[in-house]
Amino acid sequence: MLKGRHFDRSVILLCVRWYLAYNLSLRDLEEMMAERGLNVDHSTVHRWVVHFSPQLLERFNGRKHAVTGKWHMDEIYIKVRGQWMYLYRAVDGVGRHGRVLLQRTPRPAGSQALLPEGPGAPRQTGSHRHRRQSDQS
Repeated sequence: MLKGRHFDRSVILLCVRWYLAYNLSLRDLEEMMAERGLNVDHSTVHRWVVHFSPQLLERFNGRKHAVTGKWHMDEIYIKVRGQWMYLYRAVDGVGRHGRVLLQRTPRPAGSQALLPEGPGAPRQTGSHRHRRQSDQS
């Protein structure tokens, strides 16, 4: 993305980030780079912003995950080395797994230990019970 440019990639990204994140003018950025020993014209910074802003936005949105406060608890009864065990998993609203707990006896509140605690913690929305027959000897 930044290959073949006259300036170092860190300088280009720094100028674009500062222009987009803070209320700085192009001339302010030109002056700030001059204080750091770099002779960058304000029109060059403007070309960088116009050229790289859509590309950076696309890359950031590709890595961004949805934020939800909902968690589901999965309880699965599986066979591990010849013994039946309970597997509890915390799954968030977009399907990412949180903590995992494996134990021999069922606990009615066993899954509660997997959820984050505190006033800003996500709330549990439901519990899903599954029985899976698997031979992992």
